[in-house]
Amino acid sequence: MSNYIVAIDLGTSHITGIVGEKKTNGSFSIVAIESVETETCIHRGIIYDSDETATFIKTILSKLERNLKGDFIDKIYIGVGGQSLHTIDHVESMQIEEGASVTEEDIATLEEQCKKYKPDLKDVLCIAHVVYYVNGLKCTKPVGVLGDVLEAHYKLVVGRSSIRHRITKSIETIHDKELAGVIVSPIALADAVLSSRDKELGCALVDFGAGVTSVSIFKDGDLQHLCVIPLGGKMITRDISTLQLTKDDAEKLKKEKGSAILLNEEDDEIIPIEMEGAEREIKKSDLNMIIEGRTREIVENVYARIQDVIELKQLGAGIVLAGGGSELMNLPELLNDKCRGKVRTSTIKIGLVEDSDEMQGNPSYMMAISLMMKGTEACTSSVNGNNLEGNNHNTPEGTPIENPITDKVIIKNPDVKVNPPIPRRGFKEKVKDIFVTRLFEEEG
Repeated sequence: MSNYIVAIDLGTSHITGIVGEKKTNGSFSIVAIESVETETCIHRGIIYDSDETATFIKTILSKLERNLKGDFIDKIYIGVGGQSLHTIDHVESMQIEEGASVTEEDIATLEEQCKKYKPDLKDVLCIAHVVYYVNGLKCTKPVGVLGDVLEAHYKLVVGRSSIRHRITKSIETIHDKELAGVIVSPIALADAVLSSRDKELGCALVDFGAGVTSVSIFKDGDLQHLCVIPLGGKMITRDISTLQLTKDDAEKLKKEKGSAILLNEEDDEIIPIEMEGAEREIKKSDLNMIIEGRTREIVENVYARIQDVIELKQLGAGIVLAGGGSELMNLPELLNDKCRGKVRTSTIKIGLVEDSDEMQGNPSYMMAISLMMKGTEACTSSVNGNNLEGNNHNTPEGTPIENPITDKVIIKNPDVKVNPPIPRRGFKEKVKDIFVTRLFEEEG
């Protein structure tokens, strides 16, 4: 029986579905991939019309099933993005019995406490990483260490609590389909494109999407910070439309002639535009003046987020670009000019996907492939209806925001709250969290 994993990437401009077969060596073979354009149902990575989203997903799943040789899709993984995603620090602690050492049970107890933690108006999507301290001293392997107090410092990815409801609502309307799990998209992407060396040396993964741009910062092997900027390629297209162009014409011009940097030699170049019943001409300099203006704003926001967390010179592996927006000509050069560091475009790590060189380097499919590779549970059944093996339910869950926000925004980090030590077992948690309210402007 085939071990098929099915994942859906809910993008602002496209919904993409993928089926991959997991091999015994841990690699994947892509069986099928389908994508449909979206208009109003998803905004900046957030579902705004559950029924329309469900219709698109149903269409994609129907197309994918045609490639499964009679098998049927029972379950799907959904990727979580959106402008509300960010990291927070959270600490759980417990007292160790006198003369005793830390046990595996103690570690599990703290993790269970962390999973029960509910930030105000937020959901915990996943635990990115944890650092342990015994009597205030950092301890890589705490089990067996003598001490009085054990602390676990968690890096959590959180977001607005409405996302799970909206995703569940969309899937519930699709007959005979079950939600296998919700996966944090930026984390999945980082695991698929960044090497352990990248994460150790330090790097910033910038996913330049249609609706949002996510920034994930790694150092010393772990995620240090994740945030989402509510600006993306769709805004550039909208700006180009002010040249009295349709959205489709503006998008085509951006991809074929657009540049993130206005070049002097473009001053007199003319671009002919074929329109129904007439022809128009646009100066390439006018086009790229608009593109550069908006792109510089996005780059300034990326720079500000990184600088808030770490000095750019500490990112030994530089900045890694991903997402459909990363294909904009001269974007790496513009980012390098601002950040004064190494900038490269991403690709799926060698050996993770078999016989798919073209697909694994395509920014349009990279997120869907990354989500597929995080799946742990087989998602199809055979013709006779028997479920395939692999029913593990230890997948991460997630959350987005409800309201779109302004074109210009700088998102600040939430404060850190450390809980007081708690008894070793049988404890009722007392949690009091402090968050900094992020100020948003209403979109015009």
